[in-house]
Amino acid sequence: MLLKETSKAKNNQELVKASIDALVKALEAGHSEALSSYLTAMAQFHHYSFQNIILIASQRPTATKVAGIRTWNELGRKVRRGEKGIMIFAPLIGYKRNASEADQSQQSDTRTTKPEPRLVGFRAVYVFDVAQTEGVELPELSSTVTGEVGDKLDRLAEFTTGQGIKLEYSDKIAPARGMSYGGLIRILPDLEPSETLATLVHELAHEMLHKAERRTLTTKAVRETEAEAVAFVVCHALGFETGSGSSDYIQLYHGDANLLKESLEVVQRTASQILGAISLRDEQVRAVSGAVIQNAAQQTAQGVQQ
Repeated sequence: MLLKETSKAKNNQELVKASIDALVKALEAGHSEALSSYLTAMAQFHHYSFQNIILIASQRPTATKVAGIRTWNELGRKVRRGEKGIMIFAPLIGYKRNASEADQSQQSDTRTTKPEPRLVGFRAVYVFDVAQTEGVELPELSSTVTGEVGDKLDRLAEFTTGQGIKLEYSDKIAPARGMSYGGLIRILPDLEPSETLATLVHELAHEMLHKAERRTLTTKAVRETEAEAVAFVVCHALGFETGSGSSDYIQLYHGDANLLKESLEVVQRTASQILGAISLRDEQVRAVSGAVIQNAAQQTAQGVQQ
């Protein structure tokens, strides 16, 4: 699903709205797999903002790793001639002094006084997917070995208890694999490690998503689907297979585009927080996913002085 005529949108919020509207149209036309492609993008680009994830997914649903031309060149790869860039937004950094800072600067050595960088806005930049490049092979993420839990389950358990949530294992909850009680999670013992991890992520998502006020009234089906969507994003990012079909996630869209947008935002934010706590990141691969934003910020900072 490609977002067209992006040049007509004035800002990132309009672009995101256009992408959500396109997703709604796809869902109403019966293409439920479109929603799964958005969730897959969340797993691939969980270091990015919700807005940029939506923009990437809408312009190139098959993208797996994106970066700017400079970053690809540094990694020994070149963008193929004729490839079309994926537009995202990068922070625009400037240096601004207030009146008190200006007065102080007159009494101090200007060579040692440096104004602090501040976010003054955003600008459009273009990135390219690895499939649009050629050159040196990239290293694989050390964490993406299907079925291998490693110490991720231990770190997830530590993160859970660190949130003030008790974690217990009990066969009394059978046939349920997991239960969330508000400050307490119970998991069925003797599950496969990967199944235990997925179940714990699901129940943790309930704790993080559904114990506070929401702007939009949600149904039980929507809340359950949000938790399962978080588990899908986290497990997919770690390289695990999940059992949910694409049609299951259509429940996030209950005929309400605003609810869909809110659900996608909270799913992305929650999954990103969990992944940040449990996943080990390879430095070179992290550079692929994050350096484009840093490079853009550095370039714009040189030209913006206020």
